[in-house]
Amino acid sequence: MKIAGAPISWGVCEVPGWGHQLTPDRVLTEMRGAGLTATELGPEGFLPADADELKSVLREKDLTCVGGFAPVVLFRDDHDPADDLAGPLESLVAAGAGVVVLAAATGSDGYDSRPVLDEAQWATLLANLDRLAAIVADRGLLAVLHPHVGTLVETRSDVDRVLAGSSIPLCLDTGHLLIGGTDPLELAKAVPNRIAHTHLKDVDAALAAKVQSGEMTYTEAVKAGMYTPLGTGDVDIAGIVSVLRDNGFDGWFVLEQDTILDGEPTGEGPLRDVLASVAHLRQVTA
Repeated sequence: MKIAGAPISWGVCEVPGWGHQLTPDRVLTEMRGAGLTATELGPEGFLPADADELKSVLREKDLTCVGGFAPVVLFRDDHDPADDLAGPLESLVAAGAGVVVLAAATGSDGYDSRPVLDEAQWATLLANLDRLAAIVADRGLLAVLHPHVGTLVETRSDVDRVLAGSSIPLCLDTGHLLIGGTDPLELAKAVPNRIAHTHLKDVDAALAAKVQSGEMTYTEAVKAGMYTPLGTGDVDIAGIVSVLRDNGFDGWFVLEQDTILDGEPTGEGPLRDVLASVAHLRQVTA
């Protein structure tokens, strides 16, 4: 079973003003210390853009790179998302990664609101998904689409449009799907052949409901602890992992618990929740 980490579990995020950003040295050292052998790259600027420097950092920490998150604007006919993807794709190729995790960005910072698309914009988005997937495949990597709160593919109807209107595989993010109104276990059962990558999150459903109702923004809910260690929230992690493995899933299970830090943590800090999630995942797959 392939288990990886992600810098967002340590509060490292591309959103301006998200919170205190830890150094790569601390994040990668703690990731490897938790028993993880691979990582996603994190936002642009977190790790070196230079190929040799990037490989050196990963080698020094005894980590491989599984992939990286790349939010790109897909719905505008006057904008080429291949330009947005060029830099992250080069870094992922240099790092020896296998997966490019695309998100359908709104073009605005953060994930607290999103526009409504018309039919022409949806057609552009879907065509761009397949075009970018082909560009990524030409470089020897696999593109997947990440349904994500505050992007243009958030709700179950959005996910169904992508499934029907493009051929791109999905990143099954158990947290973002639940918050967006999709049961991740049901989706895993319905379309296991379209799932090629996973982000495992557990969620406090009460806080998720406040995001859905508009009582809280996504950012406020994350800061309040909406994402919990695996096994302590309302997502059936064991059931999802079992369904995927029973259907031949051979991709990565990336542990992600988005968090927002007020400052440099003392003691274990975010590592505490990561260790709890690693232990739970190993228990349910033993």
